[in-house]
Amino acid sequence: MQPNRGNMIPTFDDWRSVPAEWKGGVVALGNFDGVHRGHQALLAQAAERAAALDVPMVALTFEPHPRRFFVPDTGPFRLTLPAAKTRLLAEYGVPAVLAQRFDAAFAALTADAFIADVLLKGLGVRHLVCGYDFTFGARRSGNVEQLHAEGQAKGFGVTVLDPVMREGEIYSSTRIREALRAGWVSEAAGLLGHGWEIEGSVELGDQRGRTIGFPTANVALGEHLRPRFGVYAVRALVDGKWRDAVANLGKRPTFGKLQENFEVHLLDFTGDLYGKVLRVELIDFIRPEMKFAGLDQLKAQIAADGAAARTLLADRPATNHR
Repeated sequence: MQPNRGNMIPTFDDWRSVPAEWKGGVVALGNFDGVHRGHQALLAQAAERAAALDVPMVALTFEPHPRRFFVPDTGPFRLTLPAAKTRLLAEYGVPAVLAQRFDAAFAALTADAFIADVLLKGLGVRHLVCGYDFTFGARRSGNVEQLHAEGQAKGFGVTVLDPVMREGEIYSSTRIREALRAGWVSEAAGLLGHGWEIEGSVELGDQRGRTIGFPTANVALGEHLRPRFGVYAVRALVDGKWRDAVANLGKRPTFGKLQENFEVHLLDFTGDLYGKVLRVELIDFIRPEMKFAGLDQLKAQIAADGAAARTLLADRPATNHR
């Protein structure tokens, strides 16, 4: 399924707030973290069914991710934060999103209540589409077999998507996370069907890069998964234009830092980026994080990294960026 480069779409945060015009249609169910090729196949099925029935389509997902709710001290693992996920869902054909607020009350809903209250009463579901491993309800007690049974009893259709595979491997958010943690950016992009991005606001750092001739934008990492520490060739969206850049992700061991930083140096660019929100697409891994003996060695390596990024990006023409 190809991106339609859609605009912003209606987004709701509770099943009780969904307007009437978005009820009575097809519901695509899932967390959709990354909106990868498996998710895209599911969305295509839902869109096809909605068109056949001539009814609206809504993607039902959950925020925060249930894993964050149940294991609050887990490390950052998200492939897409809410704004990016909604944008991708729109680009892959979703006209409206219910990003259901996943709190204690929602987590306590039984599987029966999820079907009766959320799907039927809240959304008036006519047909739903989900993956083969979708579970729901308190203690994940509901499964696709229950959806099939309830659909037959209550009069709504159910399509369960079999695993979407590539050369015997299932497209999954878990596999994409593994690829990124290994620094395999191209592998992750192939599984996603689009480039992987870190999106965050530019925060005030210690401005050390400016003093050595390589000013950087310190982009907030937030809940994003941490890929392999090191230097990457990247492209960054600045004021509507994608620009070549080189980025360092890590703890800057040369300066004895402990905090994780994502620092982006835009090539051939001057301007103030503080307060802006940057989308940074990782294109290729250049080298792992290193500790240098002094500033001169660091500056020489940064210059070499910039040259490497230019070469890599020149060989990778800009894609049809969203």
